[in-house]
Order: sequence, then structure tokens, then C-alpha cells
Amino acid sequence: MRITDASYGSNEDGLIWGYRFEPEQPAQSIDTNAVAQFLAAPAEEGGGGFLWLHFSLSNTGSERYLRRALELPDAFYDSLRSEVGSTRLELDDGALIAVIHDVLFDSSFDASEVGTTSLCIGPRLLVSARLRPLRSVDQLRAAVRSGQSFRSPVELLAHLLRDQASVLGDILRKSTQQVDRIEDRLLANRISTDRTQLGALRRSLVRLQRLLAPEPTALFRLLNRPPDWISHDDIQDLQQAAEEFSTAIGDSAALVERVKLIQEELAALVNEQTGRTLFVLTVVTVLALPINLIAGLFGMNVGGMPLAESRHGFWTVVVALFVLTAILAYAAFGRRRD
Repeated sequence: MRITDASYGSNEDGLIWGYRFEPEQPAQSIDTNAVAQFLAAPAEEGGGGFLWLHFSLSNTGSERYLRRALELPDAFYDSLRSEVGSTRLELDDGALIAVIHDVLFDSSFDASEVGTTSLCIGPRLLVSARLRPLRSVDQLRAAVRSGQSFRSPVELLAHLLRDQASVLGDILRKSTQQVDRIEDRLLANRISTDRTQLGALRRSLVRLQRLLAPEPTALFRLLNRPPDWISHDDIQDLQQAAEEFSTAIGDSAALVERVKLIQEELAALVNEQTGRTLFVLTVVTVLALPINLIAGLFGMNVGGMPLAESRHGFWTVVVALFVLTAILAYAAFGRRRD
């Protein structure tokens, strides 16, 4: 499915897009002028339909319009100003308030490329607001524009959560491919450029996991005591979305553990190489010690120097040094082989 361009803007009320859903029918676009008319009509006259309104928080007119035209809980407005933190899903004044996280629309995924979407879900209305475009939200819009029908705002939320799990699964597949390449290079003892890449990958996965891990738990807690206006089919959709998301989180935790093990193996190889280098330096120093010692003694230029009058004194000292060095070398490398 082709994802739409992220360069779209919002109108004077901050609305990026709005859709009206009717049973068994494709969604129709709607603007802010028709929202009040739809919500003022009784549910029977509306034919059981509902609205999805998506707002841009970078437009200062968004919150003004929401407070003026829609009756939303205060918890939703508080979530608009909250920083990126853990996922929330709770009931407030009969409405479902959700704060979900996802990677940005054009992100290749970095630790800083995570955004937040705040949602308020009621029987006839789903309001979502974000500061920057997110990938899963745009995938949901692509599904709506392709003609897929939705029976309720909760089904729309369940589809969004499945898209979110799909985005996470795509990130995990790409990350797994990177880890596989690094592991192949590790087996070939090429470790010069992989430690930094592994560290950055692990930080990104851990941050994403920390942000998204509470989401399945919040969903299961909601499913234990759902609101009266959520149908049985919607509960099943949410349960399926929670299970898919929980599986993706489990795969993320397994990949983080795998990266950790590879980092430990890399550290062990580096320590082994360092120990080998230090051993070679130590052996060279020990082998050079007799030569330096004898050279220092014979270079004192004082009386009583041994072998000073002998014709073979120089070669005697050289042979003695050679024998002593050979004994030290045998002791050093023989112990290492043992």
C-alpha cells in the first residue's frame, strides 16, 4: 500500500484531514464546518456513523478549535502538552484517552526520531493530534483512502495499533539484518568498525522498547473492564492488536539481548587482542633485559672490567647473551603453550 506524502498541511483550524464513516461504506472527507452539524444530529439520524479528525499541533489554531467546537475531557488537552514518555491508555469522563508513540514518517529510525500522537475516542468521534507526521498514522490514512470501511472508532484504533506493530516489525527486520551482517564480520574477526554501530543500534532499540512496552499492558487492562459503548467485535479487534503488539515487543527484547551478547563477545575479543599484545611486549622487554644489563655494565669504563684483555672476550659475551636470551625465550613461550 502506497503511503501518502508527508508534506500536507492543515487548514486554519489545524485540521489535517477529517473523514466521515458510514456502515459498510468508504469514508468521505469532511471539513470543520460540517463537524458540528454531524455531532449535533442524533446517532439514529447519523446512521450510526462516526468521524475521524486529525489535527496538527504545530498549528496554534488546533487547540482553540478543539476547545470551542468539541467537548473533550481535560485529560486529552493535558496529553497534548506532555513530553515523550510512556504509552498511556485510560478512561476519562466516558471517553478513551490514548497516548501512543511511533517513529517519524520519513525516519530510518534513530533514537531521537520518535513522535507522539494523542487520541480521544468516543462512540461517534475519534480525535487525533500530533506535532510531526508519524508512520503508522499515515499508514492508517492510506488504508482509509484505499476504500477500507470501519464500523467504529475502536476498530480504527485497533487498525492503528496493528499498523504500529507493523512499523515496529519492519524496524526489527532491518535491525536484524544489520545484526546478522555484524555477526558475520565477527565470525571473520573483523571488529574494527562494528562496536559503535552496535551501541547505537542497541540504544535505539532499548529506547523504542521502553516507550512501547507499556502499550500491550494498557490494552489488556482496558479489555478487562471496557466501556459499555465498546462492542464485542471491537473488544476482539483490540485483543488481537494487543497480542500482535506484544509479540513485536517480545521480538524487540530478544533482539536487544542478542545485540548485548554480541557486544560481550566483541569485548572479549578486544580484551584477548589486548592481552596478546601486552604479552608480546612483555616478552620483548624480558628478552632485551640481559642485553641492556650487560651493555650497561661493560659501558662503565672502570677498572677491573672482565675479559678486557682476552682476544675472545667479545664473542664470549655474545654467546653468553645468546644462550641466556634463548633460555628466557624458551621459558616464556613454553609456558604460554602449556
